[in-house]
Amino acid sequence: MKTLYTIAAAGLFLIAGAATAGTADPYVNLRQQNQAERIHQGVVSGGLTPREIARLAAEQRAIRIEERAYKSDGVLTRFERADLNRDLNVASRDIRIQKHDGQRRY
Repeated sequence: MKTLYTIAAAGLFLIAGAATAGTADPYVNLRQQNQAERIHQGVVSGGLTPREIARLAAEQRAIRIEERAYKSDGVLTRFERADLNRDLNVASRDIRIQKHDGQRRY
């Protein structure tokens, strides 16, 4: 079971790394990387249950898909950047809540 969590954590880092390749907005990418690291820390510490990990990973994946769609025309407008930041704020709050909600993986 511990191997499954390690693989899941490694997958998060690989996905986060792929999202940062060749993009023009380092601030959004830095936030995505920081959130992936926070999720990984929650996996390692046992502060996240498998269901929480899956939900947080899906949320991160949705943000990456949205970012790709916004950048598909070669321009990330300030409105698109603001929308990404709002989504990242929600994701950050969700990570904090899930890591500190008292549910533990045993």
